[in-house]
Amino acid sequence: MIRYVRMPIEVESPEEFGYDRILYNLAESSVTDQSLGSLGLQIPDLTLLYNDHRGSPELRRLIVADSGCDPEDVLVTTGAAAGLFIVATALLSAQDHIVVVRPNYATNLETPKAIGCAISFIDLAFEDGFKLSIDAVAAALTPTTKLISVTCPHNPTGMMLTLDQLNQLAALARQQGCRLLVDETYRDLSLEPALPLAASLGPQVISVSSLSKAYGVPGIRLGWIITTDPALQELFLAAKEQISISGSVIDEWVGEQVLHSRSERLPLILAEMRRRRQLVADWVAAEDRIEWIAPQGGVVCFPRIKRISDEGLARFYEVLVQSHGAYVGPGHWFEMSDRHFRLGYGWPSAEALQGGLTAISAALDEVV
Repeated sequence: MIRYVRMPIEVESPEEFGYDRILYNLAESSVTDQSLGSLGLQIPDLTLLYNDHRGSPELRRLIVADSGCDPEDVLVTTGAAAGLFIVATALLSAQDHIVVVRPNYATNLETPKAIGCAISFIDLAFEDGFKLSIDAVAAALTPTTKLISVTCPHNPTGMMLTLDQLNQLAALARQQGCRLLVDETYRDLSLEPALPLAASLGPQVISVSSLSKAYGVPGIRLGWIITTDPALQELFLAAKEQISISGSVIDEWVGEQVLHSRSERLPLILAEMRRRRQLVADWVAAEDRIEWIAPQGGVVCFPRIKRISDEGLARFYEVLVQSHGAYVGPGHWFEMSDRHFRLGYGWPSAEALQGGLTAISAALDEVV
């Protein structure tokens, strides 16, 4: 049996806490939510049939355009979360072992736990610049390892693997006879040069991504799994068909329109995210109670409060939201100390981001 437990990141999410109670929402992990109007879209008179079980051919073509993979390598899923769930439940059992990076997006941690498999965590450290040690991954492998799970760009730190590291991980998986899962949800938001699509590195590598983070359309629930292994693709398709049969015709149509305009929209988004990152960098430089590792991709970072007592730490989060109306993602969302917090700089307006940063400083004034 899969033992489901609600994740703290969802229990305490802004939508659960109440958007109306938050003035400065720095807890979100995507760019600003878009509307059909802001995207210039009007839904046509679509036939609401069972869609292609793999996802619409045009959508799959657009997803892998210029990537080295083919549309047949793509399985469209209900968001990246469903893709990650399908991969974990299709490949892992209670008798298997997984190596997973921590901190990480909660699904990458909690679904293997729910399955009951053995887990070796590779913990990223602030002191090491949140850099992944390939040697640590190699040392954690066992004869029962079925999956190595990494994220790039990383959530919540915003750090990226190098191309050499990605190739080394792919080689490790090939030598071990296991799979490498790369959560690439932020790949289009790489602020440094983007890496190749991970699944293009070999049949042992699986890519999972979505449109939610980079394009501000989490409401259409559109993600995908990419693998060049046909047998593995059929396994994932079987899982999808038992969960949902096919995807939403409307969601996939919207996704097609978003990707058709990717070449025009994405450069503007990236330019704005670089500007936002600089706003955070300027604030950190002036705020001597906060330290950070500047993110290389995505729209989140994982600052750390330098000097604070446990009592002051608990008080900080209370004062931050109750007295100043600002919300961030505390470290325990990612199984880390609450001295860390995830700060999302892409979702609020630039003015709200600045207001939230000022609020953090004001809350620290009261507790440190």
